[in-house]
Amino acid sequence: MHKYGLPMKLCLADGAAHAGRPFGAAAEARGEVVFHTGMVGYVEALTDPSYRGQILVLTYPLIGNYGVPASGFESARIQVQGLVVSRYSAAYSHHLAARSLGDWLAAQGVPAVSGVDTRLLVQKLRSHGTMQGALLFDSTDGTRGLAESPGIAMKDAVGLVEPTEIVELPGAAGGPTILAIDTGAKESIVRSLLGRGASVVRAGASTAWEPYLSRVQGVLLTNGPGDPGDQGALVERLRQVLAAQLPTFGICLGHQLLARCLGASTYKLPFGHRSHNQPVLEVGTRRAYITSQNHGYAVDEKTLPEDVLPWFVNLNDGTNEGIRHRHGPFSSVQFHPEAAAGPRDAAPLFDDFLRTVAACRGRH
Repeated sequence: MHKYGLPMKLCLADGAAHAGRPFGAAAEARGEVVFHTGMVGYVEALTDPSYRGQILVLTYPLIGNYGVPASGFESARIQVQGLVVSRYSAAYSHHLAARSLGDWLAAQGVPAVSGVDTRLLVQKLRSHGTMQGALLFDSTDGTRGLAESPGIAMKDAVGLVEPTEIVELPGAAGGPTILAIDTGAKESIVRSLLGRGASVVRAGASTAWEPYLSRVQGVLLTNGPGDPGDQGALVERLRQVLAAQLPTFGICLGHQLLARCLGASTYKLPFGHRSHNQPVLEVGTRRAYITSQNHGYAVDEKTLPEDVLPWFVNLNDGTNEGIRHRHGPFSSVQFHPEAAAGPRDAAPLFDDFLRTVAACRGRH
């Protein structure tokens, strides 16, 4: 028997079962099965709150070979429900590594399996779309496991990853103060603002952040998990930000929420964009960016009102990747400018946002 527990399998809602060798926690879990095509970055992906409630399939064939560091995560815990890989390496060699990937997963109660034909699995997900699945012990009936194994309701996912308290993080003297309305923000987004001299008020989406609107010079809408259509109450609250004419920048889920605030709609993609190498084109230019992305929903560009312009477009499938308001200081992107995909193609978008904040400071 494997040291991490009983033999396991990945069961899918279409009835298929993929046998695997466990290397994480001896536990069962259920969630939407999605795939990520990055060659590296499994530590960052596993701690990204946008993956809350999902079982993650990594397509690169060797995972675990550089171990897990002691710090530098995107959140305080592993966020995925479970992990599926082709080949797992318990041996690792990196000067920052503190433990193996399997030990880290086991310590946090997250199951994982290796030995799965991830190429075949991803072909199915690309053809049929993402689907529900469960990591189960071999002895568990697949149908029962899909119905009863531990999972979360995705409409509640933001509430599970947002901070419960409002925290004020000081920046450089004289720098602007940005309200980050946190629906599951990656730590690197906050670091990107602090590193540019901004002070950050980090507030969970459900907290009482409205009183801060009169004290800050800009607003950041962060990434997070789930369907933006489930966030109707938050969208209504965010309209106060637009009414105050505060410079606003949205990232990923924040992009979708801003679009819905402005009157557009969103829809579910068949299998989403989850990778480090998504090419986007800045509309009206010949300039392309290589971006990091992690989302399963998109803004329906056909529903954008006349005063909202497309900003970026995905060069793979033509979906919307950003918007800008014609008159107000509101913009957003579907990708992650804080990530190192290009490796720094999109990072200047933070500088653009802070320049807009500086230009508007005297008006508030």
